Amino acid sequence: MFDLIWITAYSAAALGVVFLVYLSGIIRYVGNNRVAIVEKLWSGSGSITGGLIALNGEAGFQPEVLRGGFHFFVPFQYRVHSQSLVTIPQGQVGYVFARDGLPLEPTQTLASNIKAQDFLDARSFLLAGGQKGPQRAILREGTYALNLAQFVIITRERIYGLMMEAADATLFTEMATVIQTRTGFDAVVIKDADDVIGIVTVHDGPALPADQIIAPSVGSDQQDPATFHNSFQDPEKFIAAGGCRGRQLQVLVEGSYFINRLFATVEKVKKTIIEVGHVGVVISYTGEVGKDTSGAEYRHGELVAPGNRGVWSEPLLPGKYAFNTYAAGILMVPTTNFILKWDQSNVGPHKFDENLSEVSLITKDAFEPILPLSVVVHIDYRKAPLVVQRFGDIKRLVEQTLDPMVSAYFKNIAQKRTLIELLQERSDIQEQSALEMRSKFAAYNLELQEVLIGTPRAAQGNDQIEQILQQLRQRQLADEKVGTYERQVIAAQKERELREAEAQAKQQTAITESVLSIQVQENQGKANLARSQQEAAQTRTLAQAEADRIQLLGEGEAKKIVALASAEAEKVTKVGLAQAEAIEKQAAASGGARYQLTRQIAERFAEALEKSGVDIVPRIQVSGGGGNEGAGGMGGGPLLQTLMAMLVAERGEGLIGGDGAAKGE
Repeated sequence: MFDLIWITAYSAAALGVVFLVYLSGIIRYVGNNRVAIVEKLWSGSGSITGGLIALNGEAGFQPEVLRGGFHFFVPFQYRVHSQSLVTIPQGQVGYVFARDGLPLEPTQTLASNIKAQDFLDARSFLLAGGQKGPQRAILREGTYALNLAQFVIITRERIYGLMMEAADATLFTEMATVIQTRTGFDAVVIKDADDVIGIVTVHDGPALPADQIIAPSVGSDQQDPATFHNSFQDPEKFIAAGGCRGRQLQVLVEGSYFINRLFATVEKVKKTIIEVGHVGVVISYTGEVGKDTSGAEYRHGELVAPGNRGVWSEPLLPGKYAFNTYAAGILMVPTTNFILKWDQSNVGPHKFDENLSEVSLITKDAFEPILPLSVVVHIDYRKAPLVVQRFGDIKRLVEQTLDPMVSAYFKNIAQKRTLIELLQERSDIQEQSALEMRSKFAAYNLELQEVLIGTPRAAQGNDQIEQILQQLRQRQLADEKVGTYERQVIAAQKERELREAEAQAKQQTAITESVLSIQVQENQGKANLARSQQEAAQTRTLAQAEADRIQLLGEGEAKKIVALASAEAEKVTKVGLAQAEAIEKQAAASGGARYQLTRQIAERFAEALEKSGVDIVPRIQVSGGGGNEGAGGMGGGPLLQTLMAMLVAERGEGLIGGDGAAKGE
């Protein structure tokens, strides 16, 4: 029992000693994954008179921190605050808030870190003149053993710091919320696929002059390490280079940037893309006042060289540009032909003509049609800045200049023509208007390509023009019918010719054969002719030879015959003379020539009757008197004998008389 009491007493004493040691703070253990902030409770040097960190051994938070292991202290003099190490994940940043240090200047938003940039050594930071408040420098990826009484580190996951009051947590949470709304815990990543750029607005540094709205680009020369801020990632160098707060002219292009969002915010905007067929006329809001390059004759404004304030004399050609559209406006001007349509129901894709409507006309004969028309316009890309400087933009040019000019021109044209003339002379008016208006457009640095006139039509509720058109249509229909009939006649003729051609084609074989046959026969005839000619020539030659032979023979025969004839004639002559002499003697003996002739005739007649076999005596006898002859024969009646005697006597006398006359010559 006594032993038990002594054991209990020893145990209580030991526990009391341990508790006393703990309360006294003589021994402290710090884990290797933690950091301990030492707070000195009392000191012979007294308490600090200003600030939070005791740099000279005063009572208060000490600048040095304790790392892993056992640490021994004077009893009841120190309090140790164990904190986690600060860890910044990959791709993120941590923001530093210093509780102690020099106050910020009136123009400062964030504490400068030109001289005091070592957050791991609180003493060095304060002795170097570090400023309290949010710092310009940030923490990149890694693990840091920081004095969390002096520095509060804000990350996306948590807030690292020794909270001294309940209000501290609220204050730093609000700060973290501001950073989060600016996506400040992540790096600024600009991808080429997104076709965006980063417009930077700086919230620290000297203010811009009153005449500027965009801070000029500074510290972009990599060859100058003292001022090259590497796209706003080093705020101290940016300010050293003369950078001012406000929206910056310099932009961020593709890449990753670790920027303190309390120092500068980044707005992602689309790149300026100038499509093919357009140019971008730049109207710069910043830069120096440049020299006018428009020339003495141009009195509508100034054009300046690129980089100066005003309308740039050189437009941006098609392409992609990392252009700060807060520093300058870019007006897209089409360089391809575009059509302006005076037609409310038809608007072009560029929308330049969305407020245009048909032109109201009054014709010479008091009709009031409306005229839809289109005008094809081209702008020389080199003259695009002149057009923009003169009119502000293309739509204003169309509505305030081209619309009244074109409308007035066609109103004047309509007043000199009747409605029918306006309809029928549309092509001529279109040509004439294109020629006359081309110079008017050129005066505005525009190129008129073509004027296209639609069909004039009546206003809503007016049918007078439709009546005129109906009459014209009927007249045209009648003309077309006449033309149709004429063509039908021609078609019928052509059809007949076609049928004849088809029939001829069908007989073509026979025609060809006949033609060939004719040619063959002609060739044969020519051959026969040639042969005949040869035979005829041969025959003529033979005939000539034969004729010559016969002629020679004939001449010999003729001479023979002549000789014979002469001899025969001489013979006949002699015989005739002899006969004549004999006859003369006979006639004389017979009683004369008359009787001699009668006798000869009777002899000849008798010979003829004898040879012919004709009955000289008729079978029926005709009697001239009451003779005794029978009815069947003529007999030698006195009538027949008398007639024959008379006939013979008369004929003989005639012959004799003729002969006698001949003889009596």
